[in-house]
Amino acid sequence: MGKQVNLYSFAEIDVLAKSLRTYILQCQSTGFERHGAFKVAVSGGSLPKTLAKALLEPNTGGADGVVDFSKWEVFFADERAVPLDHEDSNYGLLKDELLDKIPKHLGQPTVHPIDVKYLDDVQEMADQYQEVLMRSFAAKDSVKLPLFDLLLLGCGPDGHTCSLFPNHELLRESDAWVAPIEDSPKPPAKRITLSLPVVTHGVKIAFIATGSGKKDIMKRILDTDEGRSLPCGLVNEGGAERVSWFTDSSAVEGVGFPRRGSL
Repeated sequence: MGKQVNLYSFAEIDVLAKSLRTYILQCQSTGFERHGAFKVAVSGGSLPKTLAKALLEPNTGGADGVVDFSKWEVFFADERAVPLDHEDSNYGLLKDELLDKIPKHLGQPTVHPIDVKYLDDVQEMADQYQEVLMRSFAAKDSVKLPLFDLLLLGCGPDGHTCSLFPNHELLRESDAWVAPIEDSPKPPAKRITLSLPVVTHGVKIAFIATGSGKKDIMKRILDTDEGRSLPCGLVNEGGAERVSWFTDSSAVEGVGFPRRGSL
C-alpha cells in the first residue's frame, strides 16, 4: 500500500481552527519560498466560516505566524453560474465570511471570481476561468497542470468535492483544467469546477469536514474500498500523503482510519 493521507481530529472547531491556521501558514511559507506568492484554491459550503476563524484570529506567533494576504492569490475550486452577490455564489460566501473582514494591516489578497458575462454559457465560463489560471500559472502548453500551493476543500454527504460528483463523467476529464457542469445533482445545476487532475496535483490539499452529519460519509471514504471511487476518495488516492483531513471528533465518530497526533 502507498503512502496514506493524514487524518487530524479535534475535540471542537476552535481547536481545529488553530491547527488549520498553523498548517496554512506552513503552506504559505513554502509558497513564498518557492515563488514569492501563495496560490490557493477555495471551495464553498461551511469552509469559508472555518477559514475566517483560523485566519482572522489575532496573531500570537513569531514571524512565521503572520498571515500576509498581500501575497495571496485566491482562486475558486468550483463556482456556481450565478451573480457574485447571489446566495449560492462561493465568491459571495468567501467575501462575506472572510474577505470583507481582513484587517488592512494584513494586506488584501488578489481574488479571481468568475466572469459573470458568461452566466448563460458555462463552457465559455470554464474556458475563460482556465485562461485566468493560464495567466497566473504560465501558458497551458508550457505547464501540464497548474500547481496550487494549497487547495482548501469540503466534502459533501455523498462524497463529492468541488463540483465533482460521484459517478459523473467529469471525473474522467483529463485535459481541461477547468470544466463546466450543467447537470449538477445538487442545485444550482450549472457550475464550473477544477478537474480532478488539477486538484490532485496540488502541493498540499486540505479537506475540512465537521459535524456528525459527516460521519457516515467519512467512514465510507476512509474505511471502505467502495469509498475510494468517490470523488473525495479519488483525491485521497491521487494526493496520498499530500492530503490532510481536518475534522472534529463528531465527524469521524466510528471511523477506523488511524488519526495523526499533530501536524
